Amino acid sequence: MIQNYTFGSITIDDRHYGKDVIILPDGSIIHPWWRKSGHRLTMADIQAVVDAAPDLLVVGTGDSGRMKPAADLQDELRNMGIEMEIVPTARAIETFNAAHEQGARVAGCFHLTC
Repeated sequence: MIQNYTFGSITIDDRHYGKDVIILPDGSIIHPWWRKSGHRLTMADIQAVVDAAPDLLVVGTGDSGRMKPAADLQDELRNMGIEMEIVPTARAIETFNAAHEQGARVAGCFHLTC
């Protein structure tokens, strides 16, 4: 599904995106994806993901991992039955693709720069 990632750029199903993206379990893409507080990830930033109810949310925190989730976000999602993996974007893409290939209901939020 995700074919390529370089700093500031991602290719998904042969389409190039130059801004942050969300991929929902049905394959639909939200682009551009903006967060209310820049490098802080909150529940409000991922409401479309919550509404889609994936089993797993993979969060790509940027090339150097600068984007950080709110302290309680992982616990809130877990209480809703959504597991969350938080890693730098290159690794997040590997995790997302592997879960997708295994048939998991996976969503991904990918910060493409810092």
